[in-house]
Amino acid sequence: MTKTETMSCYNIRNHNSIVTGASSGLGISFAEALAECGANLIIAARRYEKLVHVANDLKDRHGVEVIPVRTDVRQEDDVNRMVKMAVDSFGSVEILVNNAGVASLSPSVDMTLEEWRKVIDINLTGVFLCARTAAREMIKKKYGKIVNIASIYGAVGDIFHAAPYYASKGAVINLTRALAIEWAQYKINVNSIAPGFFPSEMTEEVFKNEDAMKHILARTPIGRTGEHSDLKAVLIYLASPASNYVTGQTIFVDGGWTAL
Repeated sequence: MTKTETMSCYNIRNHNSIVTGASSGLGISFAEALAECGANLIIAARRYEKLVHVANDLKDRHGVEVIPVRTDVRQEDDVNRMVKMAVDSFGSVEILVNNAGVASLSPSVDMTLEEWRKVIDINLTGVFLCARTAAREMIKKKYGKIVNIASIYGAVGDIFHAAPYYASKGAVINLTRALAIEWAQYKINVNSIAPGFFPSEMTEEVFKNEDAMKHILARTPIGRTGEHSDLKAVLIYLASPASNYVTGQTIFVDGGWTAL
């Protein structure tokens, strides 16, 4: 393969993408990575005002089309509208990044059923609804890249009391395998990224906790927490033709955490 052929494998210019949970944190980084590479974007989240700010910033800096859509991934009607907006605006959907997620820190014996259901509904059912709805469009073109955002806690436990988060992220990893097998015949690749600890709105309190940070750094062979740039290249690999022969896989971007 020549240098030109190698570089062209990563070309997603004018591909049409959806990123959920794009109003803050890693979602913004994923949207930015796609915009930097020339992809058009639907960015989705519940907090519409924040989405509008993100959309305007990405359009101004990268010159791509970015459309904010208020979306609760637990609601089937919202998800249908989100995907319809992508098709109506761009004509197709080539890339879906299933990033929307929440956590609930509570000892399991004290956790309410409402807390449990909220995490499972957003982190797992939301991933399924978005993947299913986007895949219906991708099947028409016989091409698609679905990237689910899992976590190191989909593979290991830890001292933090977050049972539904662990359960949901483990399920996302196996859902990724199941959908990859089911949709391989349509040339739809389904993979997941499992980040370690990265600064975000979700991890803000953990990063402020000195004891928690000592624990995290001691468990990370590379000796630091992640930077958003560490995730961007992995996303572009999985969202581009470079990964056409990779499906059902989870890439752990964790500084070696799960290697211990």
